[in-house]
Amino acid sequence: MRVLLKHKFMEVADLNKTSKIISQVRSEGRKALLEAEAKAICMEYQIPVTTFKLAKNEEEAAEFAGQIGFPVVLKIVSPDIIHKSDAGGVKVNLKNAAEVRSAYGKILGNAKKYDSAAKIVGVLVQEMAPQATEVIVGAIKDPQFGQTLMFGLGGIFVELLKDVTFRIAPITREDAHEMMTKLKAYPLLTGYRNTPPADLDAIISVLLNTSKLVMDYPEIKELDLNPIMAYEKGAKTVDARIILE
Repeated sequence: MRVLLKHKFMEVADLNKTSKIISQVRSEGRKALLEAEAKAICMEYQIPVTTFKLAKNEEEAAEFAGQIGFPVVLKIVSPDIIHKSDAGGVKVNLKNAAEVRSAYGKILGNAKKYDSAAKIVGVLVQEMAPQATEVIVGAIKDPQFGQTLMFGLGGIFVELLKDVTFRIAPITREDAHEMMTKLKAYPLLTGYRNTPPADLDAIISVLLNTSKLVMDYPEIKELDLNPIMAYEKGAKTVDARIILE
């Protein structure tokens, strides 16, 4: 039985539930978790994510959108479609039930055109997180050093600016703080011109909890939380990706 020590940002995670998700993925011969599965694991580790529900038809999608609150985002959920945007599988800023129903049909149509053989699990309905400073938290299992954490500016800036820092897991609170301060863009996180300061404690919490997750489950080969909206109070992960060995 795996034991997870507490720290001030996280209660003991439900390792049994996380193990069940990973076992299910393995049993289906998959390496990449569906976004709903990755976010469910994040929630177990108190990594904040956008509110979401998996819809199996357009009426469910409209109902769930009303429960979550408009505007919402719809995303195709398929083990065979990794790059959802490339497949036309994402619709954003949907403001009412009629737009949700229409978007649901368009997403399914686009997905079938993109890959007619793709298995469609459903469509993810999630809240549209308000815009904020975008950051990324990632992890990759290095053959020599083991689980390694990454932090940087998120969204489109990751590949453009390549302003990221790395630490070998597990990390301490001091390590997490240093990962932020080492960024060239660190002033953006503390408030720059018209940009409000980000909740640094919330970011540190995500880093520490991600460190715990990948140490508890060394079979995780890659993890990407991008973007994470870093607000003045709190943070929310918009997209989550986990790949197993």
